[in-house]
Amino acid sequence: MTLIQGLDYTSVFIFGLTGALAASRAQLDIVGFLFLACLTAVGGGTLRDVLLNRDQVFWIADPGMILSACAAAVLVFLTAHLLESRLRTLEWLDALALGVAVPAGVGVAMGMGQSWPIVLIMGVATGTFGGLMRDVVCNELPLVLKKGELYASAALVGACAAVLVAQFTTENMVILLACGATTIALRAGSIRFGWCLPVYKSRPPRQ
Repeated sequence: MTLIQGLDYTSVFIFGLTGALAASRAQLDIVGFLFLACLTAVGGGTLRDVLLNRDQVFWIADPGMILSACAAAVLVFLTAHLLESRLRTLEWLDALALGVAVPAGVGVAMGMGQSWPIVLIMGVATGTFGGLMRDVVCNELPLVLKKGELYASAALVGACAAVLVAQFTTENMVILLACGATTIALRAGSIRFGWCLPVYKSRPPRQ
């Protein structure tokens, strides 16, 4: 298994957990759990692969990805009632998944020799699109759009860290570790300490 495959498998499983947790909050049946888990798990990577015109979308090339997401759905279906706060658990698992999926997107784009703007876009898209679809389907305000939240911005800064580190080393492990660590640190800081971006506030027009 390659490094990128390992990152994809990890992000698929963790994002699958978040999709299933969202299903539990919506009180869906097992089919709803499976659907939301798979949608969340593969959404970002599918967008990445389609835009980059890869030979095959990653979960079609390796159907084990779907099985991993389904396993996450079943696990949550059986255990969600044990959690004290499913929303808080979802937020922290989503932060962890973001820190894995962004490096996966960055790694694929870099491996295909894409320019740095495309690397940044693929990192952000891979990390955020699955969660965006999950929240839209569940009729929730997407985390990526919540006021000031370091979410897409955390993904972007993490991808920027990868591009910066790549100027000094060609070691993929080091590049992607810097990307993931930066992403998780910023997202965790937003959840734990309330780090946020300034938001627009309307002002009355001048007379």
